[in-house]
Amino acid sequence: MIGYRRRAFALFFSAILGVAGAIGSQPAQAQNASAQFVPYYSFLRIVGNAAPTDYVGRRGNLVVGAAAFASMRQYILDMYGNAHVTKSYVLDGQHFDCIPIAEQPSVRLLGRTEIASPPPSAPELAGSESPPSVPQIGPEQKTDAFGNSIGCTPGEIPMRRITLEELSRFETLEQFFKKAAVAATHKYAHSYQSVTNYGLSDTLNVWSPPINTGNGEIFSLSQHWVVASYPNGVVQTVEGGWQAYPQKYGTTKSVLFIYWTADGYNKTGCYNLDCKAFVQTSSSLHLGAGFSNYSTAGGQQYEFTLTRYLYNGNWWLAYGSTWVGYYPGSIYLGGPLATNSTVIDFGGEVVGTTNWPPMGGGSFASAGYAHAAYQRLDWYYYNAAGTAWAVLTPAQPSPHCYTDNTINYSTSQSSWGTYFYFGGPGGNGC
Repeated sequence: MIGYRRRAFALFFSAILGVAGAIGSQPAQAQNASAQFVPYYSFLRIVGNAAPTDYVGRRGNLVVGAAAFASMRQYILDMYGNAHVTKSYVLDGQHFDCIPIAEQPSVRLLGRTEIASPPPSAPELAGSESPPSVPQIGPEQKTDAFGNSIGCTPGEIPMRRITLEELSRFETLEQFFKKAAVAATHKYAHSYQSVTNYGLSDTLNVWSPPINTGNGEIFSLSQHWVVASYPNGVVQTVEGGWQAYPQKYGTTKSVLFIYWTADGYNKTGCYNLDCKAFVQTSSSLHLGAGFSNYSTAGGQQYEFTLTRYLYNGNWWLAYGSTWVGYYPGSIYLGGPLATNSTVIDFGGEVVGTTNWPPMGGGSFASAGYAHAAYQRLDWYYYNAAGTAWAVLTPAQPSPHCYTDNTINYSTSQSSWGTYFYFGGPGGNGC
């Protein structure tokens, strides 16, 4: 069994390494603010009337032709359908629309008639030490730059708007769904455990590393992976954390993200609410939005806690003590992750073509607190209710660029539980 799990784990990362897509030349900096506010119904009219010549061949756009563009345009119209949006606003240059929970794509397009109930109690927030400041998702002000009030009412969710501007930065709709583009290479510094589990929790400090897209850098992130594998090594995952990804989000700031795949990153998977998978129930959490504050080298640290829990057949997500929503177990098509996970994994991932960006704060793990990235309070559910500290094995396949220093609770008895520092400067020799 141990040998199988190690083989499956190796195949998991082999699968990730093979799924990235050609990216081409991109501007070195992305815009951090929208030039104008576009009301929801005006947005739909613009999409419906858009012509390929408005996007194909334009600077910064990679969409390969009229047919690919037409697929993108139709996808947007299908995703929104006849949803009744009550209000819209802008966070970090990205529009969010307030959509009734029952009209979000993962409910309406899948014909769901009921929304699952969340776990009866908040996730166990382990550890005794008071955490650093928790950043707010989105800016601290109550209105955006255009005077629109920020936030949705109970019974609605804030859905990050899927735009033609974003989709056309990818060659095809299929590339848009991938975790990253195909010709790129993924690099890691992470810590993992092969163990039967029903979820996990970790606390991540938040950085916003610079991504030089003009020099072949694509994204940098800190996240967790909940993983299970078929006997042939094809993985299914639940993922989430923060990510700096200008090509996708159109902002240089890191954002909160989630991701999933049911077939080893082949034909399934997407970020956030970009496809009909995740069912959001929270009216206040903005998937795909930036944070109000970021950690600084040698200065204030900011962090947040993410928890995953397989409850009544659905993979629930909590941000802090608030249940945000869930991936229905049915999206895993009767596969291994529909019943439990066999690997928990935590750490950093970067993607590039000829150069790789900084990971975390850009410092190696040995730099420690307030310089390196960290994840702490790493624990998992060993059954439906029982929890245990993770016992992690570090992995740093690119030690010249990124390192990992793991301290298990079983050794340290630290108030941080099981934790680790990780990160590095990146470069062109990774």
